[in-house]
Amino acid sequence: MDKIAITGIGVVAPPGIGKRQFWANIKSGRSFIKKITRFDAQMYPAHIAGQIDELEKYSTVSERLLKKIDTFSHMALIAAEMALNDAEIEIKKEDPNLVGIFLGNALGGWLYAETELRDLYIEGREGVSPYLASAWFPAAPQGQVSIYYGIKGFSKTVVADRASSLMAIGYAAKVLRKNKLNLILAGGMEAPVTPYALLCCNTYGGLSEDNEHPQEAYRPFDKRRCGFVIGEGAGIVVLENMERAKKRNARIFAYICGYGTTCDGVDRIRPAADGKELARAISMALTEAEISPEEIDYISLDGLAIDIWDYSEVRAIKTVFGSRAKEIPVSCPKSSFGNLLGACGVVDLITTILAMEYNLVPPTLNLTEPDPEGLNFVKEVGREYYIGKAIVISRGRGGINSVLVIEKA
Repeated sequence: MDKIAITGIGVVAPPGIGKRQFWANIKSGRSFIKKITRFDAQMYPAHIAGQIDELEKYSTVSERLLKKIDTFSHMALIAAEMALNDAEIEIKKEDPNLVGIFLGNALGGWLYAETELRDLYIEGREGVSPYLASAWFPAAPQGQVSIYYGIKGFSKTVVADRASSLMAIGYAAKVLRKNKLNLILAGGMEAPVTPYALLCCNTYGGLSEDNEHPQEAYRPFDKRRCGFVIGEGAGIVVLENMERAKKRNARIFAYICGYGTTCDGVDRIRPAADGKELARAISMALTEAEISPEEIDYISLDGLAIDIWDYSEVRAIKTVFGSRAKEIPVSCPKSSFGNLLGACGVVDLITTILAMEYNLVPPTLNLTEPDPEGLNFVKEVGREYYIGKAIVISRGRGGINSVLVIEKA
């Protein structure tokens, strides 16, 4: 299988904007979950989140453009610029017809939408921004990035709940292998910390309501789990064929070697309890990568902190890896900053790439009593460890399973 090179990384997340700040805070084992303060959220059952402050300090987007877009597009533009700069790519020198954008999200841009719809009911149609129609919908970030850089190649927006961004990256890798494009900006973004989006997330089910202890509220794979915590952010990576990346002497952070996706097909929200389809997705990704289960050094977990999700994920890993499941280090770093919904897969991927680079498995916070047992959980403190090959798992409502296999360059 042809490997796809990851040559640039852009991340906007609660632990930091930019990969250096992000990684420094991830490896420290600090929590970045706190009570929501940007609006009055006290009436919501769950009113804590991983939040990004001072986004504008890292932005080169004009005030004129900011008036036309939602926060999730703004974050995508910042992450895209970081990724391109990291890859040392001058986009104006690229053939715009051979550059693509593959992004995922779950909710769309609700801060812009709910603000303008409020004005619609108060002021009538003349009080609504004409940009509302283009600002909120899930494909808006893809459109804004393409306009900003003049990108005209085959592109795609994926809406697959929490699996969205990892699925977008998996599709992007498949397109590059067919030599349809030269490079792709791939990833996802989510901005759920708004009044209506938070309401949607609360009715989504499964949010932790431990509002008095925000830093301890997200406890994946722990006996005291009480649900997940939402977060906001974006991650974008630059993908290229291995030959092109080497030809231009690019720094290659990692290779995408294999991808697998399945659907449990048992319930519109819950996954199958047996984890069989997730196990099949893992096996599919390993088969495409031509890598055996014995070669995997680390697994980045989905870790939703809900019984059926945690149990089925552990069952799937045990099914594929057998006795090795007790040996392979596994962790869920997003327990420190929240589940970024449609953007969580790409941020997990970026975390895993950085873990490879620095030979450190990032920890799972708040994991004191593993449940279920049987995996080699890295808890509370990071562990020095060489990671040559890794798996990233991302799942969504309805039993969507998405799995990526990556290899250190």
